[in-house]
Amino acid sequence: MFRVDRPSSGPDVAAGPPPPPENPWARSLWLDGVVQGLTPREQLSGDHTCDVAIVGAGFGGLWTAYYLKKADPSLRVTVVEAEIAGYGAAGRNGGFVSSGIAGSGARYARRNGWDSVHRAEREVLHGIDEIGRVVSLEGIDCGYNKAGALTVATTEPQLQRVRARIEAKHRSGLGAEDIRFLNPDECTEFLRGPEGLLGASYTPHCARVDPARLARGLADVCERLGVKIYEQSPAEHLGPRLVQCRNGRISAEVVVRATESYTIRERGQRRKFLPLYSLLIATEPLPQETWDELGWRDGIGYSDIGHLFYYAQRSLDGRIVVGGRGAPYRLTKPVSPENEQNAHVYERLVQTLHEAFPAVAQARITHHWGGSLAVPRDWCMRTTFDRDSGLGFVGAFGGHGVTASNISGRTMRDLILGHDTDLTSLPWVGHHTRNWEPEPLRFIASMAIHKTLASADAYEERTGKPAKRVRLVAPFLPPGH
Repeated sequence: MFRVDRPSSGPDVAAGPPPPPENPWARSLWLDGVVQGLTPREQLSGDHTCDVAIVGAGFGGLWTAYYLKKADPSLRVTVVEAEIAGYGAAGRNGGFVSSGIAGSGARYARRNGWDSVHRAEREVLHGIDEIGRVVSLEGIDCGYNKAGALTVATTEPQLQRVRARIEAKHRSGLGAEDIRFLNPDECTEFLRGPEGLLGASYTPHCARVDPARLARGLADVCERLGVKIYEQSPAEHLGPRLVQCRNGRISAEVVVRATESYTIRERGQRRKFLPLYSLLIATEPLPQETWDELGWRDGIGYSDIGHLFYYAQRSLDGRIVVGGRGAPYRLTKPVSPENEQNAHVYERLVQTLHEAFPAVAQARITHHWGGSLAVPRDWCMRTTFDRDSGLGFVGAFGGHGVTASNISGRTMRDLILGHDTDLTSLPWVGHHTRNWEPEPLRFIASMAIHKTLASADAYEERTGKPAKRVRLVAPFLPPGH
């Protein structure tokens, strides 16, 4: 594993990560701060019948339930969740309602043509605003603030990647009003960047949000609309017109899987996804004078473009949240609470925090947590529905879930209701991908990818030249590498 020097300032690295809360449902900063509490809803017991059964109360499942009930209030919609609504990636992510399609434009285009990809790019931008519309309409208190995002470069190879990404977006039909280049002086309008900043891309199409409040608030809205949500009711088998849970079962004309990385726990599904963890830390709330020194405009998202990149946001209660920098993949328990903290990643994140934002070098770290991403073999999301069997699927978001799940929820609504719309012709509808390689090949590949990317970043920082070694693992990487 890539080893970093231990930062000299601040006590947190020497002390190690802060302990997780005793409440197993409150491990992330976001879930720990849910103001209305995390008391579980009723468990499923006995036989239940409905029109649409949705497995998974994350963003994919909840948006699907919401839009179905808004379109047809007479539908009987039931959601079953193994833990509590928002427990998984929905309540553990970085808090960005961000732009960018989930997957490879080139891969989508091979099947559907570039026009569908360009429409997908525009739909993602609309999806950001659609989430804001629902948040406002339904009164969901989640700190939604659409102020945009910076992606910064601190080495010459990173600067080349920033410019190349902007050019690619412009070729896809987006304009300078959607994404543009900023020189270091222009960046200070939004945030005083790290030492050695060479430039950045800026897009107005990004919002800050408290994801757990959004997920929990959306679940409450679904219930007000008449959706029945059962919690602590893990699905042991999902098939045509039937969901079998531990203490009951649901019969439904339509069954939608929205279980993301937890899908691999089901028999026969282990190779569907590579469950990669994204780990984060959060500082204590910072005083206003620190924010003034940072010059960080409220709501602005922030990331770099390293191979093991990081991302950061200014939270609703005035903390800096930093995530990324890679996380190890475990062979024996790929999805487990044991993977939600890692001392080595914690060190890298603290070091990143201090280097990028020196003004907070003495700030206390209060939270360290993580969540698993459902990464398909080709990194492309999919929304599928088979009318004959009544089986639907939303997911494979690969790190773009906050926005992508909203689009998938609206798309699944149209597919179930039989509506032929622009959404149902987007390139991920009906998309399929092959399984990942069996273990231990997948584990070996993940370790090789991590080491290669870490060494590539070190080489680029040392030499100022692009690291060609990244090409060795390019077939396994997400779009943009």
